[in-house]
Amino acid sequence: MVGYAVGLGNVWRFPYLTYQNGGGAFLIPYTLMLALAGLPLFFMECSLGQFASLGPISIWRILPLFQGVGVTMVIISTFVAIYYNVIIAYALYYLFASFQKVLPWSDCFSWADELCSKTRLVKDCSAMLDGQIIHANYSFITSNNLTCMNGTINYKPVQFPSEQYWNKVALQRSTGLDETGNVVWYLALCLLLSWMIVGAALFKGIKSSGKVVYFTALFPYVILLILLVRGATLEGALDGIEYYIGKQSNITKLMEAEVWKDAATQIFYSLSVAWGGLVALSSYNKFHNNCYSDAIFVCVTNCLTSVFAGFAIFSVLGHMAFVLKRPVSEVVDSGFDLAFVVYPEALSKLPVSPLWSFLFFFMLLLLGLDSQFATIETLTTTIQDIYPKMMKKLRIPITLGVCVLLFFLGLICVTQAGIYWVNLIDHFCAGWGILFAAVLEIIGIVYIYGGNRFIEDIEMMIGKKSCFFWMWWRMCWFFITPVLLVAILVWSLVTFSAPTYGSVLYPTWGTAVGWCMIIFCVIWIPIVAVVKILKAEGNLFQRIASCCRPTANWGPYLECHRGERYSHVVTPKKEKEHEIPTVSGFTYFRE
Repeated sequence: MVGYAVGLGNVWRFPYLTYQNGGGAFLIPYTLMLALAGLPLFFMECSLGQFASLGPISIWRILPLFQGVGVTMVIISTFVAIYYNVIIAYALYYLFASFQKVLPWSDCFSWADELCSKTRLVKDCSAMLDGQIIHANYSFITSNNLTCMNGTINYKPVQFPSEQYWNKVALQRSTGLDETGNVVWYLALCLLLSWMIVGAALFKGIKSSGKVVYFTALFPYVILLILLVRGATLEGALDGIEYYIGKQSNITKLMEAEVWKDAATQIFYSLSVAWGGLVALSSYNKFHNNCYSDAIFVCVTNCLTSVFAGFAIFSVLGHMAFVLKRPVSEVVDSGFDLAFVVYPEALSKLPVSPLWSFLFFFMLLLLGLDSQFATIETLTTTIQDIYPKMMKKLRIPITLGVCVLLFFLGLICVTQAGIYWVNLIDHFCAGWGILFAAVLEIIGIVYIYGGNRFIEDIEMMIGKKSCFFWMWWRMCWFFITPVLLVAILVWSLVTFSAPTYGSVLYPTWGTAVGWCMIIFCVIWIPIVAVVKILKAEGNLFQRIASCCRPTANWGPYLECHRGERYSHVVTPKKEKEHEIPTVSGFTYFRE
């Protein structure tokens, strides 16, 4: 589960947010949001899945009226699976491109235009060089001993080779969402390869993926350590680290509401709560596995990984700033630009740069695959819960069929306008839909099913705990966490701005498509609720009340775990007890 929670966002989003929001001071709201919002939701979902051994849709036997929340989670996970493998395809492409003596983005080669330069132009400046005035609009200034003269010069800003390589070669990026262009064949092949890797790892379900993730979850830490040690030995590394989390920290930033919102959203998304994956993965745990300890372990590991990755990233960026004679603030970026432009540019300036480039993109590949394995497992677990007999006989064809279908759906993301689609899906589907599902999830479990009742369920698995132990969790589940989630959701809606990619604005129809994706994700919540009410018996009030009670087959899967509280449970018609696939808590939570 560490592999599922720790993903690309830990490497390319958290370090930038920390730098942008006050450096080391940002760790204060980040830690608070972990304790108040992230960990309570994580523990809740792990407990739910483990208690009933069910996936994200079937788990709502606990509260049939809210089963649409599970459907929403699965649909969002499907959207995410489509574009996440495209990012893995990008990493694969750059990984293959690193097998060259000279990195293809290390200089302005034949694909570059007149704006490409290995150095930045001097801003608003004329300079005397060898007795001549060098005009900044067409000349690339590389001397370090230039004296600026008075006056303002208009010039065209240059682009690093890595930036032009990303846009012109890797993506063949079009001018906008309106210009779809052709499928970029080598990205399509990388996408196919990434889906083949996912399918091969999951063809036997947990039995096969559980072995693969020992490597894919642990080896990125080895690479991060190697990159950190190498980065720390470079000139300028200390400057980069100081900008990240050192003396450049600004405690006054904590007075800004935006900082707290960034901390909350980063915690929320990096832990992958409300995606359905935590419930699905936990459903394979043994009933008496200590899900409390696992939740603490995974959440703390996730956060420490983010901080650790920041040191590795900023040490190298500090060296890049030193080489370019520029402030660190002018070379820092986030998201795709950090992973595929800025950091590759920094690596290209190191000795034996292909080796460091290979290690970095291999790390991105492993981080992406880890999360993707769990996301696809969420979908197959859902199918298994709904059609257990069919899944038992046809697991391999169904798993491969899911991969093939999602590959074809993802082809639009490897066209010349593909990056705009990836950004659009990420902007909308990985946003409000998840927040909305999380709010309803915690309200349904705590206020309708009953928070105290849920605690009793957890104690059946991990043993009786004192009132003092549950005091914190009660405060969070009953009040603090739902209030924070609602605040984040409202804040996100109030501060909504149309999506952009760099300086490219999305057309109105593109934004409309984004809203349609959100509506498609969340519309199932009221639809399923209405269907459940219509199928119930009695008058309207009785039907609603019936849908707010657990179904007759809600409870621990195995009869030996039900005890007196769930002795009335109707045993579902599934496999015999000895045929139930289970994986030990160690296997999952130490991956």
